[in-house]
Amino acid sequence: MPLSLAWNTRQAIGAFLALFIAVILSTAAEAEEPKTLKGVALVIGQSKYTHITPLPNPANDARDMSKLLTDLGFDGRAVTDRDASKLSRDLERFVEDAEGADIAFLYYSGHGIEAGGENYLVPVNADDASLGNASEELVSLSQVVDKLKAIVPVVIVLVDACRTNPFPATAQLKATPDSPPQPVTVSGLGAPRGAAVVEQAPAATDNLGTVIGFAAEPGRPALDGAVGGNSPYAAALLRHLSAMKGAELGSVMRMVTEEVYLSTDTRQRPWVNESLRRMLYLGVAPDEPEGEEGLINGERRQLLLTIADLPTPERMQVESIAKKGGVPMSALYGVLRALGIDNVPKDPKELEKLLEGQAETLKKMMAERAALNVDDPEIKKMAAAADRAIEQGAITVARQFLDEAVKRVEATAGAVDAAEEAVKKKRLADAAIYARRAETASLAFDYMAAASDYAKAFTLVEKWDEKLKWNYKNLEAEALNSHGYQKGENAALLKSIAVYEEILTFIPAGEKNADWAITRNNMGVAYLNLAERAGDKNQLEQAAQIFRDSLAVLTRQSDPVNWAATQNNLGNALLNLGKRQIDSKQLEEAVAAYRAVLEVRSREKTPVDWSDSQNNLGIALYTLGEREGSDTRLVEAAAAYRAGLSAISRDAESNRWGVLQNNLGNTLNVLGARKNDLPILKEAVNTFRAALEVRTRDKVPLQWGSTMTNLGGALTQIGTRVAGTTELEEAAKIFREATGEITRERAPVDWAAVQNNLASALQHLGQRNMDGKRLEEAMAIYKDLFGVYSREHAPLDWATTQLNLGNVLQTLGKLNNDPAKLDESVAAYRLALSELTVERTPMQWATAQSMMGTALESIGFGGGGVEKLKESIAAKRAALTILTKENGPLEWAQAQFNIGNSLNMIANFEKGTESYETALIAFNAALEVYTLEETPMQWAMVQNGIGDVYWGFGTRRTDKKAFETSLAQFEKAKIGYGKGGLMAWGMVNIVNKKIEIIKQALASKP
Repeated sequence: MPLSLAWNTRQAIGAFLALFIAVILSTAAEAEEPKTLKGVALVIGQSKYTHITPLPNPANDARDMSKLLTDLGFDGRAVTDRDASKLSRDLERFVEDAEGADIAFLYYSGHGIEAGGENYLVPVNADDASLGNASEELVSLSQVVDKLKAIVPVVIVLVDACRTNPFPATAQLKATPDSPPQPVTVSGLGAPRGAAVVEQAPAATDNLGTVIGFAAEPGRPALDGAVGGNSPYAAALLRHLSAMKGAELGSVMRMVTEEVYLSTDTRQRPWVNESLRRMLYLGVAPDEPEGEEGLINGERRQLLLTIADLPTPERMQVESIAKKGGVPMSALYGVLRALGIDNVPKDPKELEKLLEGQAETLKKMMAERAALNVDDPEIKKMAAAADRAIEQGAITVARQFLDEAVKRVEATAGAVDAAEEAVKKKRLADAAIYARRAETASLAFDYMAAASDYAKAFTLVEKWDEKLKWNYKNLEAEALNSHGYQKGENAALLKSIAVYEEILTFIPAGEKNADWAITRNNMGVAYLNLAERAGDKNQLEQAAQIFRDSLAVLTRQSDPVNWAATQNNLGNALLNLGKRQIDSKQLEEAVAAYRAVLEVRSREKTPVDWSDSQNNLGIALYTLGEREGSDTRLVEAAAAYRAGLSAISRDAESNRWGVLQNNLGNTLNVLGARKNDLPILKEAVNTFRAALEVRTRDKVPLQWGSTMTNLGGALTQIGTRVAGTTELEEAAKIFREATGEITRERAPVDWAAVQNNLASALQHLGQRNMDGKRLEEAMAIYKDLFGVYSREHAPLDWATTQLNLGNVLQTLGKLNNDPAKLDESVAAYRLALSELTVERTPMQWATAQSMMGTALESIGFGGGGVEKLKESIAAKRAALTILTKENGPLEWAQAQFNIGNSLNMIANFEKGTESYETALIAFNAALEVYTLEETPMQWAMVQNGIGDVYWGFGTRRTDKKAFETSLAQFEKAKIGYGKGGLMAWGMVNIVNKKIEIIKQALASKP
């Protein structure tokens, strides 16, 4: 473990420090008694460079650091503006002084460069010629460190010398005049050669390790700071080295790192390499600031340590949102700390929404700060301290200050009743304090406390100021809405709606002004939140109407920003309604709403909002395209998603990027299936896999499960179009994995969708492998789904499940030669068609008609007679009024094939050959889609059907040539079946028997 160094008592004198060595063994830790050690320090500040760019602040840095180290108990010496010879002598003397010491502390502020893996300190008399003999004209940092490490147990070297290279851009350095030249880096120093953290082990020698810190990361420039002050790095050291009284050195250096990161607005982040083998503490430090500043400093340091442990993705979100919202980054990090790291949402989208809401609160507080009119100096002082604390990210301390201010408000409340004007002024000022405490409570996610304080502020201003009265009551409702949404408490949402209703009573009856419209819009959002959670159609319709009413006042011309937000809310309500209805009217209205929003939101000014609207538009178009069988809608949806992706980057907006990729994949999947286009389907698979790179199971489990389900669906589509079962097996595995996160308890509707897809994959596998167990499992899954999909509440999903159930029942009936299963399948199709009408869902209606025709055909083949076969042909021909070779090639070809089969069977009961001829036309039409390469099984079945037709011709006409053609067709069928699975090999046996019969017939004919 690292060394532990600490002051023992405040009575320690001079240059001696008390050392705590905590030796950590493999089984237990025990601390030895402290002993007195000697510490020496050298502080160097280089400002007045003669030939290269002067630096204004290093001399200030050196002065202030020297005082701090002296106060900490080091035997310190400070030097400034040293030329090469003096700087070398200073360092040699320091090495001599350090001999016999226990700690050596070197601080350097000035120019530094890196070349050939070596870092050099630059004397004030250095010029371009100095680079030709660096060993004499410059100072090697590693040589100094090595000398100190050889004689001192603990070495601390802090270098504030990572500024931009002061020499020409093409400069090269030679260690000696005879050495090969090395290019000088453009900016920053490099990591020390061999730098690595030493493994934790008991010390084997007197050397206990080294700490080397740079003001910026290797290869990155550092800032010099404002003229006359300190550099950001020196300022952070001066602020936080005093924390050594109670903090281990590693923690303090992390504080320094994050302090510089915050104070430079992410432009600079220090680097430290620590190879200490034990915990290291410095003891008694200079007196800390007391009172307000002491409290703020204490929480600030805890915040810095929290930031140091925060993962990079969360850091990027805080940085992005702070910059976008124009709020202090420290304050936004303070918000996360107030929430508690364990409570930070794992879903990036939820975290983004949370941070954006808090950034808005911060922005509002900053805007209102100047308007805060408080006449009590103590209250004013507390409010100002709270503002400083919030800017530093000390949210808890800010709440303490405002608690004190509120106590003062409450203590003096009774003294203002003497004069009405004084009362008014006092009440308004007091209300502002309650409101400020409410805002701070919101930053800590205590929305119920915020709502309570806003309610109190409302009571204070109710009789004095109409505008504030409306504002505080509205803020109370917003806090309740936030609590209800964040915590999943419907009671809070209902209460917020009640408060909005109360606000509407403030507005004169019949007057519909901006306040009325904004209040109604906010109420609509609460209804929308409720409806999305409970699936209540009535609440969705109520929300939609509220948004429409608000849009009558918040016009596009008078208030484009609020108009766009309300229009977007209307689109969301209509989209949710449309998804629950078979009728497409509301989906069309949602598309129109989103297109209108995009006329106001621009990619250039608001790229993220523009991208979100493109995504919403894509979802609405996709839903319409899937429902109507319109490729045009799907192409438009894909274009909308791609447009949205073009406006954002994966790194900055990873969650949005993942959502758009997922939605694009869904659209490509449907398009590829419609067009029977394997390249499009494979593009869909790749798109889903790209989405899963950011939608990971550990970060966003439900979104991961959703994309996994979509990936499985695309693989199923491919699996039905290629030979073998590889894609289908992978799809089934993926669906089962997805249900590990998308459970029936957590998300019943989504769970049902995954189960439906799993059943589909199992059904296809059962068909390929003649596996009755998998077909039975698929059937059981479909029947179980009716526990989620009811005809009353989800008619479209209920009908689609009936269709899928009919398909698996039909397959089982054929596999087991079970007429009862075939009858059940026809009954399921008829139920599906009771909701899937040709007017409302033409493509699904056509699919149900086609599949019902196939089942009727099997019943006819099994003894049901010609009437069943004629019903089959009627159903198939009905389907072909919608299905075309363009909009559903596979389904169209399947219908043509089944018509041919039924006509072939009917021909067996007739005397002529008319039905055979019509069947041949249908079979040949199917071959316009089915090919040996892409759909070998279906191609083989059609070839087999054509063989049967020519067999019929040969029998009826006693035509030897027809028999020979039949034999050729059966041979083709064998080739296709040979590429299939177990069921296909069974068909090969059947075809072989037909071939044998025809050959015998031919042999008996002249």
